[in-house]
Amino acid sequence: MTKCIAIIPARGGSKRIPRKNIKDFHGKPLIAYSIEIALKSNLFDKVIVSTEDEEIAKIAKSFGASVPFIRPKELSDDFIGTGAVIEHTINFLKEKGEKIDFICTIYATAPFLQEEYLIEGFEKLKNSNAKNAFSCTSMPFPIQRTFKITPDERCEMFWKENFSKRSQDLEEAFQDAGQFYWTNLNVKSDDIIFGKDSIPIILPRYLVQDIDTLEDWTRAEFMYEALKKDEKSKNMEK
Repeated sequence: MTKCIAIIPARGGSKRIPRKNIKDFHGKPLIAYSIEIALKSNLFDKVIVSTEDEEIAKIAKSFGASVPFIRPKELSDDFIGTGAVIEHTINFLKEKGEKIDFICTIYATAPFLQEEYLIEGFEKLKNSNAKNAFSCTSMPFPIQRTFKITPDERCEMFWKENFSKRSQDLEEAFQDAGQFYWTNLNVKSDDIIFGKDSIPIILPRYLVQDIDTLEDWTRAEFMYEALKKDEKSKNMEK
C-alpha cells in the first residue's frame, strides 16, 4: 500500500513579517490554509508540521495536523534550508519504523493552495518515472527582454539581441510557485528539482503570490478577497 506524508515546515523566527506562519489571514492563521487543504485532499496518511515553536505546534494541532516532535533549534535558524528540515522529518519517521513512498512538502505560506493541483501533482508523479512534481506558474513578462540597472544607474539588457523581437516570438518561461513539492522516495535522481526528473504542475498566475514582505502580505490579502468574491458570484449564478 502506497504511503504518502505531507510535511509543512513552519519555524517561528520570521524576520520581515514577525510570526508570519500564524499571523491572521482573512480570519485564520496563515498555516491553517495549507493544513486544511492537505487534509481535505485525502492524499496523506499524515500531515506533519515541523516546527521549533510551541505556539505554532499548538495551532497546527488545533487545525488537525500532527506534530510528532519539536524541531531542534539547530535546524531552525535563518541559514537552514528546507531540504535539511525535510530530511530530518523523514529520518524521524524511518527511525519509528515507517515505510514512506511519497512525501509532499507544502509551504505554510500558501493560502491559495488548491486541492485539485495537489491531486494532479500526485497522480502525474505516481504514474511516471519522475522524481518530483511541483507547483509553478508562467512568467508575466518575457525574461529574454529583461534588463539590469548598472552601478551608475543606467540600463543594460541581459540579452540585447532580443530588444526588437516581439514578445509572442520569445519562448515562454516559468517560475517556482512556492506551494507544494511532491517527491517519490523510491526514485533516484542526481538532478536539481528544476530539471529533467521533475514534472511541472502549472498554476494560473492569479493563484500565486510569494509572501515574504509586508507588501506581499497586503497584495495576497487583496488577491484572496477578490478570489472569494468571484467564487461567491459564480455560486450565486448556479
